[in-house]
Amino acid sequence: MRLRCGTRKARCWPLHVEEVWRPDRLAEAEAVYGTANCYHPGVEYLSKLTHPWYVGGKLEGVHLPTHYDFRPLRLTPAELRAEFTRLDWRRIIAFQPRDLMHRAHQELTFRAAKQVEANLLIHATVGTAKPGDVDVEDYIRVRCYQKLLPMYPKGTVKLALLPPVVHMGSPREALWHSIIHRNYGCSHFIVERDHTGSGNREERKPLYSLCAAQQLLVAHQKELGITAVPFKAMLYREDQDTYVQEDEVPAGTRTLGISGTELRCRLAEGRELPTWFTFDEVARELQRSYPPRHRQGFTVFFTGLSGSGKSTIANVLRIKFLEMGGRPVTLLDGDLVRRHLSSELGFSKEHRDINIRRIGFVAQEISKNGGIAICAPIAPYDSVRKEVRAIIEPSGGFILVHLSTDLITCEARDRKGLYAKARAGLVQQFTGISDPYEVPTDAEVVIDTSNLSPEEAAQQILLYLQRQTYIGVNGDNGHC
Repeated sequence: MRLRCGTRKARCWPLHVEEVWRPDRLAEAEAVYGTANCYHPGVEYLSKLTHPWYVGGKLEGVHLPTHYDFRPLRLTPAELRAEFTRLDWRRIIAFQPRDLMHRAHQELTFRAAKQVEANLLIHATVGTAKPGDVDVEDYIRVRCYQKLLPMYPKGTVKLALLPPVVHMGSPREALWHSIIHRNYGCSHFIVERDHTGSGNREERKPLYSLCAAQQLLVAHQKELGITAVPFKAMLYREDQDTYVQEDEVPAGTRTLGISGTELRCRLAEGRELPTWFTFDEVARELQRSYPPRHRQGFTVFFTGLSGSGKSTIANVLRIKFLEMGGRPVTLLDGDLVRRHLSSELGFSKEHRDINIRRIGFVAQEISKNGGIAICAPIAPYDSVRKEVRAIIEPSGGFILVHLSTDLITCEARDRKGLYAKARAGLVQQFTGISDPYEVPTDAEVVIDTSNLSPEEAAQQILLYLQRQTYIGVNGDNGHC
């Protein structure tokens, strides 16, 4: 049997089927990841997104994937080996970053290459490396890697891109990555302590011991055909203005570091990045790619019962933003969206979720391009609200505003008589009457409009946006 693999837009790769079987995915998860719990992203993907039947056989290569970005960096194993031969490189040590590289990483890789007397290959994973990764961040990372190359001695380092090969499987995955780098022509491989680890268990204990990947590679490096070079974390010693391995730091010595969370906060607030942390060239690229909040787009997403005041307050907020100027403003009111984007949808949970996802998609496009999106649907279900937050936050701000006005007040305000019709059974699946409303626990702003005017409610939102630096204290609405 011959099957064709791929999508309509991608070229097909014929598969000559030799066997078909139904795997024990629980056993597979335990063997590969050491756990069958879906809190592990690899297990979640395996259990929820892979097909229950597996097909095996010989795959017939027809055409390599087409890439339009960073073409000189996308080398096949044969092309990269030929490049090493052209450069007369005999010993090559690979480093596989999946995040941004700063001075600590540059120091780590420089020391490792010097230790084994090898040239350095920064073999960066790009593409969807793990659930939640955003493609645009790949472009930023690669540009930052390119800014980092001149910080190494001339002619000693090369950058190449690696297709997505990260499943957060740490020790066993480190073995796989070693084979990949060997096939690309590398003789050595830098292995950090928690190589592609998945973080902590639910009870906050590490799933894999910190040195498990290093120990496994060292034990099997002869049969793998590539030498593992274990390295510990690099820490900055303030008293000596230098980076050292963590086991070289005397007890009580002050070290400095910046977490990923703090880095994002510094960029969002427009603060400078210290030169001991990253090179100026990398800092400028990050500042260009991640402007401060007052220059970012963002989404204000209202949720609440019908009659809670969403549309009125959203319109007041729109007018305030237009008065400030500086950024385009778009109002996505529930009724307008239903008329122009979701006219074919009903009010079942499935259709309501589709409607909110459409609003989220439009808001994401507005926010990532520097605009302000104001969304005012009922949005009664927590899971889809979280979906919308997840797609918007990587490219812009997301502020969930819960109008917590009680049902009695909302019903008393009902000029259209919808609540009365719902109680009479004339309107089905009406939120708060015959359909549930799930109160959010993650709202940035909660407002009870029972005793507030629309202007007062809008002012509470503006004050929050000022505190979070999305808008200036003098009414500055930023610049696109």
